[in-house]
Amino acid sequence: MTGRNPLRHPLASETNVIEHLPELKQHEQLILEIKETADKLAGDNASRGDLKILSRALKELRYAFKVFAPYRRNRKVSVFGSARTRPDHPAFVTAENFGRRMAEEGWMVVTGAGGGIMEAALRGSGREMAMGLNILLPFEQQANAVIAGDPKLVSLKYFFTRKLMFVKEVHAIVTCPGGFGTLDEVFETLTLVQTGKRDLMPLVLLDQPGGGYWDGLLRYVRQELLESELISSSDLSLFKITDSVEDAVEEVLGFYSVYNSMRFIKDMLVLRLHVAPSDELLQRLNDEFSAICVKGRIERVETQSVEADDDHLLHLPRIGFIFDRRSIGRLREMIDLINCEMEGYCSPCSLQ
Repeated sequence: MTGRNPLRHPLASETNVIEHLPELKQHEQLILEIKETADKLAGDNASRGDLKILSRALKELRYAFKVFAPYRRNRKVSVFGSARTRPDHPAFVTAENFGRRMAEEGWMVVTGAGGGIMEAALRGSGREMAMGLNILLPFEQQANAVIAGDPKLVSLKYFFTRKLMFVKEVHAIVTCPGGFGTLDEVFETLTLVQTGKRDLMPLVLLDQPGGGYWDGLLRYVRQELLESELISSSDLSLFKITDSVEDAVEEVLGFYSVYNSMRFIKDMLVLRLHVAPSDELLQRLNDEFSAICVKGRIERVETQSVEADDDHLLHLPRIGFIFDRRSIGRLREMIDLINCEMEGYCSPCSLQ
C-alpha cells in the first residue's frame, strides 16, 4: 500500500495509532493499525517475497476467521494423526470411533481434512459436525470425501496459519499416531500450553487398544527431559496418554465439567466456573496451591467490566488470584482438583 491513506488521522503516530484515536471504536482502531502497518512496508522497502508472504498470510487468516466465526461458541476438538493410516488399521477405527463419540456429545471435530486419521475422525463425526483445515501440498494431501466442498473447509498454503487455527479455535486436542507432522503438532501444542501462549485445554495422546506408540515418547520425556530437569514433574499433567476412546472422551468432557474458561484481567488470572466453590474448597486450594500465587490468596471475584465481550459468560461464578504465569502444570492440577471435588469428576486412568 502506497500513497496517502485517506483514513489516516492527523494525530496518528508512527508508534501507536490506537493510543491517539480514542474516538474510534476498538475494532475500527485495530483495523486502522493494520492499515498503518501495511503503509510502513513501503517505507521499509520490503522485498516482493516478504510482501507476498504477508499478503497471503493475511488473506488466509481473514478467510479462516470468517469461516470459523459462526461456530466460535461451539465446543470443538482438533484431531491430529497420520494421513497414511489405512481404513483397515486399528488406529483408523479408533479415530473414527472417537470422532463419532465427540459428535454425539455435541462437539465439532476439526482435522487437517486429508486422508488417514483425519478422514477417520470426520467419518465418525459426520459432515455436519466436521470442519477442515486443508494444507496445499504438491503431494499426498487432498480434502477427503467427508469434508470436500463443504463451506466449513478452509484450504491454506502455510503451515503456520493452519497451526494457528488448529490451536486458536478449539477447546481440546487429541492426537493419534503419526509421523513427523503429527509429532510436530504434539510438541508445538504442548509448548504453547506450557508457556501460557494458549489457555489450558485437554491434550490427549490416543492410541489404538493395546497400542504402544506413545510409550516410547513418554519414556523419552521422563528419562531425558524430566530426569535432566529440563521440564518439571507437573508438566506431565498437561497431557494424558490412553488407548481407550471412552477415556479420551471423558478426559475432554471432564475438563469442562466445572471449569469453563480462563482470562487474565491485568495481573489477575480469573477462572470461570459452572459451580461456585465452597469455603472449604477455597481453603484447600489455598493450602495446596499457594505457591503459584505471587501474592494474596485464591478468592471469589466478581465479573469485571472488561469481560463484556464474553457476554454469554457473565453469569458464571469466578475465582481469581495473582498467578506467577510459570506454573502452568500446577494450574492444570488445580483445575483437575476443582473438577474432581465439585462434580465428582476425576481424571480417567491412562497409560501415563
